[in-house]
Amino acid sequence: MKRTSALLLCLLLPLVAAPTLAQGRDAEAPIEVEADRLDLDDRAGTAVYTGEVDIRQGSMRLTGDRVEIQRNAQGQLSRAIATGERAYLEQQPDPSEPMVRGWGRTIIYHVAERRMELIDRAELHQGGDTFDGGYLEYFLDRRVVQARSEGEGVEGRQRIRMTLQPEQ
Repeated sequence: MKRTSALLLCLLLPLVAAPTLAQGRDAEAPIEVEADRLDLDDRAGTAVYTGEVDIRQGSMRLTGDRVEIQRNAQGQLSRAIATGERAYLEQQPDPSEPMVRGWGRTIIYHVAERRMELIDRAELHQGGDTFDGGYLEYFLDRRVVQARSEGEGVEGRQRIRMTLQPEQ
């Protein structure tokens, strides 16, 4: 049990220390994880949480039926993959900006790039703007959205829909 706790701490420490995971204040916040089960493989650099997973750190929240956290060879968090009927990711890129919220059957968060992929029944909200489609890719720092009606992992064609609010 003591070894498992130490391994878990080693796996999650990069979340706390990596400012690329979230904005500066998020990176300094504690990580809170709730799940029914954890399967940790320190050698492979993975932690798999299952059962109504809810991970929070500052303004960042990631939920799903299953969430896999992956580390790179340097031990830094590289990706978080959430799956479920309605996986969810939210983060406030900057205190002066609105919360970014995303849904999909699969969400892949690429930490170093601060990029999220929302796959299958994808939905993205930022402020009053909304995007829906089969596949959405969002770059948090550049505020770039790329959308497609079809893509790998997407069941059937899901046309792209947008609602953009007028500039104030």
